Amino acid sequence: MKFIVSSSYLLKQLQVLGNVINSSNTLPILDNFLFDLDQNVLTVSASDLETTMSAALTIDSTSKGSVAVPAKLLLEILKTFPEQPLTFTVEENSTIEISSNSGKYALAYAPGNEFPKSVNLDDPSVTLVPADVLATAISKTIFAAGNDDLRPVMSGVFFQFSPQGLTFVATDAHKLVKYARTDVVASQVADFIMPKKPLTILKNILTSSDAEVKIEYNDSNATFSFDNYILMCRLIDGKYPNYEAVIPKENPNKLMIDRSQFLSSVRRVAIFSNKTTHQIRLKIAGAELNVSAEDIDYSNKAEERLTCDYQGDDMQIGYNSRFLTEMLTNLQSDMIMLEMSLPNRAGILTPVDGLEEGETVTMLVMPVMLNS
Repeated sequence: MKFIVSSSYLLKQLQVLGNVINSSNTLPILDNFLFDLDQNVLTVSASDLETTMSAALTIDSTSKGSVAVPAKLLLEILKTFPEQPLTFTVEENSTIEISSNSGKYALAYAPGNEFPKSVNLDDPSVTLVPADVLATAISKTIFAAGNDDLRPVMSGVFFQFSPQGLTFVATDAHKLVKYARTDVVASQVADFIMPKKPLTILKNILTSSDAEVKIEYNDSNATFSFDNYILMCRLIDGKYPNYEAVIPKENPNKLMIDRSQFLSSVRRVAIFSNKTTHQIRLKIAGAELNVSAEDIDYSNKAEERLTCDYQGDDMQIGYNSRFLTEMLTNLQSDMIMLEMSLPNRAGILTPVDGLEEGETVTMLVMPVMLNS
């Protein structure tokens, strides 16, 4: 088994796949990349058993075979090469030899058949989504997913497909984000919960792709295919909470304000808030928004006044500044709308401008109780 490949081309592909590999694996074989060679196509795979990703590389070869190569060692050596062709030769003594312009390097390999086989989806449902839409959907929602091992269903992003459009939801019970598109549709109704890790990997590579992503899914697994990549992952098992039930429908108090001005103000004032509650207070009356925070233990306090466009009753409401900051940072619009009903009911944050046709973003943030 022998092939020739460009060093920088190989490195670029392996760096993407390397994100799948865990720093500590129960199975030693998972510390390797699987190289599967078939004439001039080299398929490289990486897996952590939950997520498996492979990339098809066009290379120069006439042979066939498969070997598992130590990932960390290979990435380290590839990073040091200037752009040049490298020749990989599998030797009889269980080593793979790399020949460069300047020298030769030998790595021990394991037989390719020891690498876990990827699952084949039987009769999956298929939906096509443009890469930029999927990348936006992931980045808009993933930050709101929870980290609680006791509630695994909330640690991922909920994908909901229907002939009316696509909806992506994430929540950790304190904040919730719902991102919807009506300009991209699926042929039938389906939903599943995607774990965070494969989504993070997808988000990073989809941003530079203009392909259509083919999503295939059944009850337990999903596959994302685009360009020369295939990412397969196990879905989170369980029923997603009924998120529509927690979004308040009647919100008579509407506050419209410049997003970046509001974000800067929240960030500054939050420095003076209590370090465990991160609580800030919004006091709205007429066209004035008063943002304040106080840490009684250390006698720190801050207060800022902003002008806003407000329709509704005068009110005071408390929020966790970290959640508010995350949400405001994640929105790209110039103006945002904060809709509220009562100080103990969730507030709804939506962008007023900057959305594409058929795109909606709804963010929900739970209030914190104010001590009078």
